[in-house]
Amino acid sequence: MAKFLKQGKTQEEIAQNDAQVSETVRQTIARIETEGDAAVRELSEQFDKWSPESFRLTQEQIEEIIISVPEQTIEDIKFAQSNVRRFAEEQRKSMVDIEVETLPGVILGHKNIPVNSVGCYIPGGRYPMVASAHMSVLTAKVAGVKRVIACTPPIRGDIPAATVAAMHMAGADEIYILGGIQAMAAMAVGTETIEAVDMLVGPGNAYVAEAKRQLYGRVGIDLFAGPTETLVVADETADAEMIATDLLGQGEHGPTSPGALITTSEKLAQETLVEIERQLQILLTADVARVSWEDYGKIILVENEEEALVEADKLAYEHVEILTKDPDYFLNNMTNYGCLFLGPETNVAYGDKVIGTNHTLPTKGAARYTGGLWVGKFLKTCTYQKVTEEASAYIGEYAARLCQLENFAGHAEQALLRVRRYGKKQ
Repeated sequence: MAKFLKQGKTQEEIAQNDAQVSETVRQTIARIETEGDAAVRELSEQFDKWSPESFRLTQEQIEEIIISVPEQTIEDIKFAQSNVRRFAEEQRKSMVDIEVETLPGVILGHKNIPVNSVGCYIPGGRYPMVASAHMSVLTAKVAGVKRVIACTPPIRGDIPAATVAAMHMAGADEIYILGGIQAMAAMAVGTETIEAVDMLVGPGNAYVAEAKRQLYGRVGIDLFAGPTETLVVADETADAEMIATDLLGQGEHGPTSPGALITTSEKLAQETLVEIERQLQILLTADVARVSWEDYGKIILVENEEEALVEADKLAYEHVEILTKDPDYFLNNMTNYGCLFLGPETNVAYGDKVIGTNHTLPTKGAARYTGGLWVGKFLKTCTYQKVTEEASAYIGEYAARLCQLENFAGHAEQALLRVRRYGKKQ
């Protein structure tokens, strides 16, 4: 039976924090709905001390910014984007249009149609997440989205040059230096200067994530994204240094980022606790990572791989590293996760930044019912049908009876009209 050696905050404590965020977001969206650009500008001044003549960058500004970025950084962005593009293109190839004759004269099909416009949020602040430009903008473009706009906040009053370069290189059609709830609401609702989009994607802090949740329905979204989650599943073949490094390396995302270890080895669990404390003495982002570990960290001791699998699927975490002698056991049997990292040679940072899989992934248990952001999220699989006269008369008789069974007289008449009209010609 699974045994918790360490637990974080209770669900009640987490829910209380969420409620406070939700009300702030609701009020902010309402302001932008009624006041438009004026509210966006006031909020940008309040939270980011940022009020340029235009939030949208001109082509000339973009070109000047890119020139200022070191050549090595540009090459690194190109490398990462080539990997993301290659994988996204292969994913797109897997989604094919179909057309099939299911009965004589009955043609059914579906088409994969790109969303017309998408707004991508690229987080900034303490961590300017350059990689989010590849994951959202580039993937949308590979899917065939015609208009892709991107927002990122200023950082201490400055434009994040590398992020802008990545947005442009990924194919963004419009780039705005704008952050937070005001960016999300402006893209979804539209203002005098920002045309509304059909879909919002990208990660962000608790306020950005809640804004996406509240705007869902008015626009589509990629998924409901909460704080970064990392699970390590390990047996006696793993080592504490690697486990601690990989948990704390993701815990630095924010003070509410859960990290968990599921292990069959109590010795390894105890060594990991010691190693985490050692690394927190030297990690440059320990001020954040310590809070996330102390408040949201978990260690679960299990009997065997089978029990580890059960507990891992219960957590349904975003990132899952498998540090066991047989990682493929989890690849073949685990069902609830955002992305798997199999073996000690890989790690979550590869997925976050460079290797090619998308880093926008399900959190807060959403991995039970959805995967992460990918080309398919930007495509609508839309069906169609074509029917010959003879087939229409044949199908119509079945349709009419089934409609009458449900008391839908008008539905039945649609079918019977075709029976009368086309049945006579046979």
